[in-house]
Amino acid sequence: MKQDKEKDYSERVQRAAQLLAEADGILITAGAGMGVDSGLPDYRNKEGFWRAYPAIQKMNLAFEEVADPKWFKQHPRLAWGFYGHRLNLVRRTTPHAGFVRLLAMSQRPKRGVFVLTSNLDGQFQTAGFDPQRIEECHGSLHFLQCTRPCSEQVWCADEIHMAISSETLQAIGPLPICPRCGALARPNILLFNDKSWVDERSKQQGECLWQWLEEMMLDKARLAIIEIGAGTALPVIRRRSEFYAKVHHANMIRINPHDHHVRKARHVSLPLTGMTALEAIWQAWYKLTQTV
Repeated sequence: MKQDKEKDYSERVQRAAQLLAEADGILITAGAGMGVDSGLPDYRNKEGFWRAYPAIQKMNLAFEEVADPKWFKQHPRLAWGFYGHRLNLVRRTTPHAGFVRLLAMSQRPKRGVFVLTSNLDGQFQTAGFDPQRIEECHGSLHFLQCTRPCSEQVWCADEIHMAISSETLQAIGPLPICPRCGALARPNILLFNDKSWVDERSKQQGECLWQWLEEMMLDKARLAIIEIGAGTALPVIRRRSEFYAKVHHANMIRINPHDHHVRKARHVSLPLTGMTALEAIWQAWYKLTQTV
């Protein structure tokens, strides 16, 4: 039985490597699980979330409650304490080795790659992926917007350096403001119950992805989709992966230690973490491409 499972696993990895090696273009779709191997907290898990933010545990607040735009109005120092801490965290986090392997495999397709991610951390850009080939469908912590908002303007957060109280998670010192109207600024990310998110940047990224996919389809280029760490709690990435696979008749590789099941036999399911799966696929891919 164990040998059968190992053989099945090996065949799946080999199939995934072959799909990536033969593709004319690769669409990488990534959810929260992609960042966990880099050491970023699992915000969907209450225990993991509270372990990372004991001050929020004392208030008995779940992630969904904290990630609400109302906090920027009702308690701006707590809101910026939480998001300022997240921004500081992602800035000092190094993308895990799976990003390196994925970037290496992305150099082969003649149509290149495009990344679709719901993650806010900017790890794909940090790892070396082309920023012009990334759609961040929920925005990015590395950009700011007005809380009102007074315009569609967003701006880079590079100049923002937040000091945070370790006991209360309160932001210390001046809070970021909108350069246009002087109102409080906030991260340019989609929050829960959010009617104020400025989505212009994300829309422009999405248009670039649509154009890339359209050109692939018109030229009958072979598309491979590799989905990493996209769960079912908020299945935005999973649904888009499945939609593109259907419309473009593409094969999909789904990597997830828990929610790894696929609906079509032609797709590949790998019940592994992103870093583990990408290392195994790269090893098979490297051997395969060296003989071609």
